[in-house]
Amino acid sequence: MKKLLLTILPLVFVLSTFAQKEKPMNLPKLDEQIVHFGYSLGLNTMDFTIRPADRFLTQAMDTIYGVEVSRFVGFNINIISNFRICKYLDFRFLPGLVFGQRNLHYKYLKKGDIWRHTMMIESTFIDLPIQFKYKAARISNWRPFLTVGASARIDMASQKKIKPEEYPKIRLRRFDAYYEIGAGIDFFLEYFMFGVEIKASWGTLNDVVYDGSQFADYFKRLNSRMLLIGFNFEGGKLDFIRKHRK
Repeated sequence: MKKLLLTILPLVFVLSTFAQKEKPMNLPKLDEQIVHFGYSLGLNTMDFTIRPADRFLTQAMDTIYGVEVSRFVGFNINIISNFRICKYLDFRFLPGLVFGQRNLHYKYLKKGDIWRHTMMIESTFIDLPIQFKYKAARISNWRPFLTVGASARIDMASQKKIKPEEYPKIRLRRFDAYYEIGAGIDFFLEYFMFGVEIKASWGTLNDVVYDGSQFADYFKRLNSRMLLIGFNFEGGKLDFIRKHRK
């Protein structure tokens, strides 16, 4: 995730350095509004940070000796409520849903042979993030920004019944708290503000539910982490909607 962030974030700011010709200012009063609303559609990848229990690092026979994670692309949708604090700082609440998947690939010894087992872990999160958005000075019809915040996430899929064919499978805790940082660019279009944001999110709580199986006991800690890309649509005029209805 760190390598991906180091690759993508510079690209965001490189795009923002391209020179622009002088254009009429779109939505000149949007930043003066105390409150505005919008929505965000995006993509994500989910991952785990794994810390094995000490006893699994030394035990050699009939036990797990390694776990790897594979990631998939999911999607997310959020509603944006933006509250202006001052000229360059906003407070934001973005409730929504996050859908994603991670697989755990176990390698273990059984009767002297190497066995492999894959656990498919699908997650559906109720996402309740808050963030502070620091905005740079507007340059014509665009500006870069940084965000920092936290999110409470409730995994609605963690409590679903495990099918017999899915055993053995670990169960994850339902609630987790995350801290987040992000960066992006806002573009002021004629009728609304369009933003692109890249955000990294790290879970703070141990996600494993210990049920006595070695597949759960292997982990001393298992923490979630995510990389999210959001395409934001905010503010704007309603006059053009009324005109098209007539």
